[in-house]
Amino acid sequence: MARKGKKYSDILKRVDTVKRYELEEGISLVKDNSYANFDESIDISVRLGVDPRKADQMVRGTVLLPHGTGKEVRVLVFARGEKEKEARESGADFVGAEDLIDKIADGWVGFDKAVATPDIMNLVGKIGKILGPRGLMPNPKVGTVTFDVGRVVKELKAGKVEFRADKTGIIHVPVGRVSFSQEKILDNVLSLVDVLIKAKPPSSKGVYLCGIALAATMGPGIKIDTLHVRSRLK
Repeated sequence: MARKGKKYSDILKRVDTVKRYELEEGISLVKDNSYANFDESIDISVRLGVDPRKADQMVRGTVLLPHGTGKEVRVLVFARGEKEKEARESGADFVGAEDLIDKIADGWVGFDKAVATPDIMNLVGKIGKILGPRGLMPNPKVGTVTFDVGRVVKELKAGKVEFRADKTGIIHVPVGRVSFSQEKILDNVLSLVDVLIKAKPPSSKGVYLCGIALAATMGPGIKIDTLHVRSRLK
């Protein structure tokens, strides 16, 4: 087992690992106990009462975080003609068709999100084995296969992120940076949880929002009171 550093151990002494903190207090703990010499990402983990092995209990979608994630998102668009022009005017970093497909087939993956118009997906499918495992394959279920490329590019640039329950029913999403104000992180967290609650599968029974934790890149997880979070959404 890897040993934790002294700074990490010191933080653990200031954190009650059993207590479930109210959201604002939890955010403050994450921010105040950041010790890295870079602007750490703050991530949220939400454990849902679902069984992802069952198709009707998979929770997947997107959320537009009001303050973004603090990370510059490089967007690639597979499109031709007017849609290619629309994508460029909307701020896409890379736009093309066969040229980009050939480049990716040769090993290049210098982008964070990919969008494609429906008419070109037959070509994009040829590099599915490259894009799929990296989470870069355009998908109509999350809105990245569309003719409305301009809107989607702007949303991705503004902070639209995807979420998907892993095999244990946990969703992991970045919700900001340590440099963000508490208010911005709070807004992002509440926006995500609101979308997750609305995405509850009808077949999910019992407690749905089972657990929430916040953590900076180098810090420990801070458990959050789920009932308090729900009360903030009313």
